[in-house]
Amino acid sequence: MKYLRWGFASLIVLVIVLLGIERLAAERVEVVELHTLDESGEAVTTRLWIVDDDGYQYLRVGADGSGWLSRIESSDSIELTRDGQTSTYTVELRPDKSERINALMQDKYTWGDSFIGTMLGSREGSLPIELHPI
Repeated sequence: MKYLRWGFASLIVLVIVLLGIERLAAERVEVVELHTLDESGEAVTTRLWIVDDDGYQYLRVGADGSGWLSRIESSDSIELTRDGQTSTYTVELRPDKSERINALMQDKYTWGDSFIGTMLGSREGSLPIELHPI
């Protein structure tokens, strides 16, 4: 019984450490806030990574999608706060730029991108989302 409690406590500590590393990895470099509305019209704010390329800003979603991508796709426009400035955008899905945006994310977010990619699965099939200011 003593070893079972020790094993359980070790597992809990490991989970807490991994969650702490994930938070550190996710929040230590630039993070923007995406503002969308859910199906009931309630505001939802999602914190995301962002990179710049060829005059555009890009978000990235994994191959399996996400709730925030569904909210973007159901809207004509989105709002994004970056560096304290909130702006409105339309979006364009750019699967053709996946390799380029993945490389830029890796360059910018370094070990954090690698760590989260390992925890959540490969970056293969991720989808860049190009932001067009309104």
